[in-house]
Amino acid sequence: MKVCICQTDPVLLDVKANLEDTIDKIAVAKEQGADLVVFPELSLTGYFVRERYHEAALRMDSLEIQRLAKATEGTAAVVGFIEESKAMNFYNSALVAVDGEIMFAYRKLNLPNYGVFEERKIYSGGKHILVFRHKGMTIAPFICNDMWHPSLPYLGITQKADVFVTMFNSSRGSMGNEFSNIESWNIINRFYSRVFGVYNLCANRVGCEVFEDLRSEDDKPEYQDPNGTDPNGDDPDEPAPIAVNDSPYRFWGGSEIINPFGHRIVTGSLYNPDVIYAEISRELVRRKRILLPYLRNDDPYFTHRELGRILFDKDPEG
Repeated sequence: MKVCICQTDPVLLDVKANLEDTIDKIAVAKEQGADLVVFPELSLTGYFVRERYHEAALRMDSLEIQRLAKATEGTAAVVGFIEESKAMNFYNSALVAVDGEIMFAYRKLNLPNYGVFEERKIYSGGKHILVFRHKGMTIAPFICNDMWHPSLPYLGITQKADVFVTMFNSSRGSMGNEFSNIESWNIINRFYSRVFGVYNLCANRVGCEVFEDLRSEDDKPEYQDPNGTDPNGDDPDEPAPIAVNDSPYRFWGGSEIINPFGHRIVTGSLYNPDVIYAEISRELVRRKRILLPYLRNDDPYFTHRELGRILFDKDPEG
């Protein structure tokens, strides 16, 4: 199966422009033979929508969603957007559409409310880990902070996932100077592939979203890097010495496709829009699980029993 990640720079709150760009990119990827096209978290809206979130929200029966689904005829896509439910709740969601049909919208479960992230002020949390079948593979989508909670990827594995789709919006300085988001995502992306023996399609965005009312003049970075290039070359683990790359509102990209052994197949550029492709095979998933059968003796019923005991048994010795 040929997969594609579109590392985009969405226009904040401009759903129309982002939708057209997304449909165009799906068409190009389909021409290149892609069977699955993945976009970053909130790729139809941008991230820091703040109190205007409802202006950019789409319902599952909206014309925009119908157009997006139709664009997947002959391929499949996973696209980040703000979903408005019939009950007028709002979700950080990922639309899954296959061959022109809407499969479901995966709703982000673990909403951050720290650093520069204030999602709990905006969105409701999802309730389910969902998977879909495509080209003989079982695929589990996740959104950003969901991957920082190991129980959620595990629930994908209990549904026999072969592929994780990890959509996120990560900026280099969002958690301060003593914590490297790039280093952390490099570890997370490989960890799940190595332990669970799955492909991981990791889509991060690029671009900078600046809000004049969030920081004082002294706090704002000097934009010394107008071309968006990484001053340190291609090594994402090297620190960036100029302020722009440490801005908590600038997203670093570096999307990557990881194989079941935890090895990088291909990586997107830092700070620039990019499109990357890779061929993935269920045979390699099989080979990894034969050589390193970490999940052979996994027992989800044991996990279920222990959770019940921990949560509800007030006298475990009893």
